[in-house]
Amino acid sequence: MLIDSHSHIEMKAFDRDRDQVIARAKDVGVDYIIAVGITLEDCKRVVSVTKQYKTVYGVIGIHPHHAKDIDKRTYDSLRQMINNDKIVAYGEIGLDFFRNLSPRNIQIKKFGEQLELASEIGLPVVIHDREAHTQTMNILEQWEGDKRGIIHCFSGDYGMARKCLDMGFYISIPGTITFKNSGQLRDVVKKVPMDRLLVETDAPFLTPQQKRGGRNEPAYVIYTVLRIAEIKGVPVEEVERITYKNTLDVFGIKPENPL
Repeated sequence: MLIDSHSHIEMKAFDRDRDQVIARAKDVGVDYIIAVGITLEDCKRVVSVTKQYKTVYGVIGIHPHHAKDIDKRTYDSLRQMINNDKIVAYGEIGLDFFRNLSPRNIQIKKFGEQLELASEIGLPVVIHDREAHTQTMNILEQWEGDKRGIIHCFSGDYGMARKCLDMGFYISIPGTITFKNSGQLRDVVKKVPMDRLLVETDAPFLTPQQKRGGRNEPAYVIYTVLRIAEIKGVPVEEVERITYKNTLDVFGIKPENPL
């Protein structure tokens, strides 16, 4: 009973063995994989993968790295892709002031535009925030839309997490929780209520400590679950059950076998 709430299974890194990767995930109990787009072309790949695999759902939007490439035609294309029952959220959108692959002022402008588009189409949002905590929180707090969604790959402290929870967001925990230097994230996991946590891989990125040196994949979400159970002092099955339900709830996925 697992869901990888954020992967990039659509990327070319999985073209060679996507069938096998999805099968390995199923073997360890991953029922659903959420594929998340980052560019317009990548979003097209997300749509294709969701059609090819019954257990894969999609999220489409433009990553802050590529904010400089957005124009009106981008939004028109995304609107067309959204007419698909397997597209369950808009993202990942936000700010990345670590790599600054798009100018910061453009990132901020396009983040606001994409939040408004998410409101228009009525989908939850998946938020990317790297080294831009203050600016991200200011924009989200000022946004008048329905604050439904996920703070992906959470990297802030508990004070920030608390503000996100108060706004209505879920906190998604990646494989970095297995790293020795993840003290701040461990504190967040310890304090955030279980019913507001999700688990993710961000595959092929952020490979957990147990598999460092190789490509990350959805099956490895189990290592995040195991670490959360250890931090919270609860059975692994409880983490699986609750994060599974949380993910279904936030994305509005109706499982074939309801809980």
